[in-house]
Amino acid sequence: MTIRKIKDDIYSIGAVDWDRRLFDELIPLPDGTSYNAYLIKGNEATALIDTVEEKFSDKLVNNLKELKIDNLDYVISNHSEPDHSGALPAVLAEYPEAKVLASQKAESMLNDLLEISKDKIKVVEGGETLSLGSKTLEFIDTPWVHWPETISTYLQEEQILFSCDFLGSHLATSDLYVENKDEVYEAAKRYYAEIMMPFRKIIKNNLKKLDKYEFDLIAPSHGPIYDEPEFILEAYKEWTSDKVKPEVVVPYVSMHGSTDEMVDYFVDKLMEKGIKVKPFNMTKTDLGDLAISLVDAAAVIIASPTVLTGPHPNMAYVAYLANALKPKTKYASVIGSYGWAGNMVDDLVNMLPNLDVELFDPVLAKGKPEVEDFAELDRMIAEIEEKFSKLV
Repeated sequence: MTIRKIKDDIYSIGAVDWDRRLFDELIPLPDGTSYNAYLIKGNEATALIDTVEEKFSDKLVNNLKELKIDNLDYVISNHSEPDHSGALPAVLAEYPEAKVLASQKAESMLNDLLEISKDKIKVVEGGETLSLGSKTLEFIDTPWVHWPETISTYLQEEQILFSCDFLGSHLATSDLYVENKDEVYEAAKRYYAEIMMPFRKIIKNNLKKLDKYEFDLIAPSHGPIYDEPEFILEAYKEWTSDKVKPEVVVPYVSMHGSTDEMVDYFVDKLMEKGIKVKPFNMTKTDLGDLAISLVDAAAVIIASPTVLTGPHPNMAYVAYLANALKPKTKYASVIGSYGWAGNMVDDLVNMLPNLDVELFDPVLAKGKPEVEDFAELDRMIAEIEEKFSKLV
């Protein structure tokens, strides 16, 4: 946990978690992550913006001591999730005079999650400002990025947005600022896909709230700081838009080779048509890679064998995940095989109520696919080609 100066009296004092590979026991972290906390010293008061994961509490407190912070006036809790609030009890134990500033919804959440007494918390509203003397903080209401209580904090004099999870990236790096744009873009897109995409329409509204501000820096609580803010703002505007790309995502599993045959044929024929296609073998795929592909793709075709009378469990999970992430996909269908009978197609389709999609007629082969099954795949490919030709 290195102290790094951003500007005069503004420091990054958070933690890099180099070895973490799973978040919420669910989300893959191939590149680790960071928990960024920021200290702002005004000539009349000092504020800490967010804390870190609980296991890094001692290091955060030591950083404050190293900066000779004898009195901490405020801790701003942009977001109550434990990776950003976990060290709050330790900070308050060291600095009992500090007041916690948070949204109305965060007040009860901090009490529930960390047993922070409500008399330690001052509720702030969007548009409200806080003077530190020489520096002024403004609070921006940015809910559902990705919890309902989240706010962002704007340092007016320096035009720095402290956005917490909003606009962040799970990326452990020694870079304070974005150095490798391709690397950060991919990490930020994965982060958006896995965490933010279910709230796409709300996030679009939050982006509009930022239009009236000028930004010199955007400092999220995961990943490096954006010293070219338009880089991440433009990416988010694209991801949250209604525009899709003419791409087909094909998550699949095959038990005895029949579904494999269908997927191979389907993918090859799409490629022959010049249509971009991304197959994912769900016995081997990183779920984050699948989530990234769902951000822009116009079509998702789920390919599954039948297990007993329903879909393969891995493909049921894919349907559940897609329904939870709510991508802007416009078209969907199911291909696959069965041995004697089943409700595999209905089961998968019924698991996708959150997707506003047009469904192509499914293609199911009994056992190994025959000539008529491949002809049906050709029919679906022709429908995809026709629909894609109309995408703007």
